[in-house]
Amino acid sequence: MDAVAVDLGIVMLALAMAIALQPWRALGSSGPPWPWVIAWALLPLLWSLDRQLGVAALPLLSGAALLVLMTGWPLAVLACVPMAIVAAVCGPLDVAQALHRAVWLGIVPATAALALGTAARRWLPHHVAVYVMGRGFFGTGVAMLASGLGGAGIAHVPGADAWVAQGLLALAEASITGGLVAAMVAQRPAWLATYSDRLYLAPADAAPEQARRTTTAGARYARTSPPDAP
Repeated sequence: MDAVAVDLGIVMLALAMAIALQPWRALGSSGPPWPWVIAWALLPLLWSLDRQLGVAALPLLSGAALLVLMTGWPLAVLACVPMAIVAAVCGPLDVAQALHRAVWLGIVPATAALALGTAARRWLPHHVAVYVMGRGFFGTGVAMLASGLGGAGIAHVPGADAWVAQGLLALAEASITGGLVAAMVAQRPAWLATYSDRLYLAPADAAPEQARRTTTAGARYARTSPPDAP
């Protein structure tokens, strides 16, 4: 099975799962959340910036893990296809390259970030530092390293070169995402659909059911199908 067939199969499966969750039911009359809309404009540029600049054959940034934290997994996945189309139409990418990046820069790291975030929420203390460092920094780094190595394997990139390049890119992605998440938790927690003050800043003696309630406006469009509920 060639790389295009693998990528296409992953896209079809992820889209089917995201559509089945029907995340639009919680949007109401306000329309799509603004991080999802802005991603359509910014992420295609980031996904093809290396080809635009002619500096390398590797994309510089993904943004998928941050998008999951801000909008939830279903909406993050549903944004990947139009972003890949924009990258193919407006950037120097052919259809196969755009499809490959939609999978390994979008769907796979988003899914890995969801899995790691679910594990952190279930088994680690509900503390704001755990959210910022565990999900914003370490979760993003591990998700990007895993997806980068997976994509390199599909593309038959030599192992040693893949480890060095993907490790550096994962560190850069984790640093940027971790910094942005820390800033949003401090200044704009409503921008994070996966964050709740009552969950991560609740007193130690608070009732579990009360601590788990979400109060942020950013979670209203993820309420129907919680993006990382255990």
